[in-house]
Amino acid sequence: MRRRQFIAHFARPTSSCRQDVRARHRDRVFLIIAVSGMAYMLSSPSALPQTSQGTEAAAEQQAFNNACRTCHVVRDGDNRLGPNLYKVIGRKAGSLPDYNYSSAMKEAGFVWDEEKLDRFIANPDQVVSGNSMKPYSGLPSSDDRRKIIAFLAQPR
Repeated sequence: MRRRQFIAHFARPTSSCRQDVRARHRDRVFLIIAVSGMAYMLSSPSALPQTSQGTEAAAEQQAFNNACRTCHVVRDGDNRLGPNLYKVIGRKAGSLPDYNYSSAMKEAGFVWDEEKLDRFIANPDQVVSGNSMKPYSGLPSSDDRRKIIAFLAQPR
């Protein structure tokens, strides 16, 4: 008999039972809204830490990889389609002994510095006419050029 009473009790909820269900439903909805709001706030850019050295270095390497790594690396002695760019800042243009530069680059007669690299990455033909950087024609983004130069300037 008790089992029937138990089933009957849940089959026909009383008005106080309906209020309990509504209160529980309201509490669940409130909890879902609160948790969703917290997740949204924590994922917004203002809640994240500002760019740190690690993420900036990663962005610099990513810019280099996207624009330069097809032909260049930054390991000493590891020449690919283009010469290695290990310690390129401060190096005379066209001076690596184990790379076959174009005659225009060999005769360029300057030392790479950050300003010269910026101009060269933006438009190689304007800095060294007759270079063999084809099909590369330049990188218009000054922000990406700045990141690449910062990457190349890092001590290795």
